[in-house]
Amino acid sequence: MSLTEILDELPKLKTEERDTILHRIEELDDLASPEMLAAIDQADASPSDQDLSAEDVRQKVKAWAHTR
Repeated sequence: MSLTEILDELPKLKTEERDTILHRIEELDDLASPEMLAAIDQADASPSDQDLSAEDVRQKVKAWAHTR
């Protein structure tokens, strides 16, 4: 499968499927430890007073990962 084909298929995936892909990419790039991914999953499952978009969270994770 080519990169173009993969990119064309991404919008067709469910949110959970895209999240799985994102987690796998982060693992491959070593951007996130298993502990950090578990914390993100836990925070995602718990109620919050502050709503953040998925993109906001991604940016915060990338910023955190690059300061390690």
